[in-house]
Amino acid sequence: MRIVFGNWKYLFKNFWYVLACGLAPAVFIALSFDYTAISEFVHGFFKGTPRTDFLDMLRAFAPIRIDSALGGVYTACAYILSSVFAALLLTMIEKHMRIGKRTPSGMGEGMKNLLLPSFLIILLFYALGEIASIILAALMFAIFSIPSTALVYILTALVFFVVAFMFLYAFEAFYLWLPCMQITGFRPYHAFLYSYRLSIGVRWKLIAAHALSVSLAIVLLGGTAFLYEIIFRVVALILSLFLYAGMFIRMETVYFETDKLDREDVIKSYKDI
Repeated sequence: MRIVFGNWKYLFKNFWYVLACGLAPAVFIALSFDYTAISEFVHGFFKGTPRTDFLDMLRAFAPIRIDSALGGVYTACAYILSSVFAALLLTMIEKHMRIGKRTPSGMGEGMKNLLLPSFLIILLFYALGEIASIILAALMFAIFSIPSTALVYILTALVFFVVAFMFLYAFEAFYLWLPCMQITGFRPYHAFLYSYRLSIGVRWKLIAAHALSVSLAIVLLGGTAFLYEIIFRVVALILSLFLYAGMFIRMETVYFETDKLDREDVIKSYKDI
């Protein structure tokens, strides 16, 4: 259970400094959700008229907002800030877990070493999400041409779960890559090989943890799509804040767990020095 829920324990014990790192990216992640497309899709789906255009579905599912120039700016800001604050957050968490203290000394050097890998890994995550969204929208658009509405619902649910599983499986394969580069200092290729070997033993637990997060996001965003946009944005902000911070905390907690590294924030042996 530490693999699935250990990150939330750390988050709530270190609530303020962790969420402070996630606030700026969470604002733009929340703004990058296309409320109009999501609302139209959800309304149609639950009113018995699930048939939607391909581009409208892509706008509803994709992490890259394509409805307007402003939407593109929101997405670009979300990507940049997510990458920068990922480097900061991982540097802070790694130092806390390694020596048990949250002092600012050495943070600049750690961030500098992690900044470029963070931009590349976050870009990879965006690419995986966009590819999964295109596949999902294309398959659902094809399914919507079937005359039987009941069959449309059945096939839509099946396709959604299959594509979601494929995305989470691919996401998990790269999940420990960033903390592995950070902690071991390996070159990217060797860090990927080592992190992938570590993740194999906890693959299904990681997928379950990611699936819980994705399911929570779908339920909350889908539910608030029936309400006013301001309520949707507030819920999206809170959700983005916790899931963003939780994702990078899980990277570190799972890496320390799988590589069998002692966590000084837990054992606190530094207090004996």
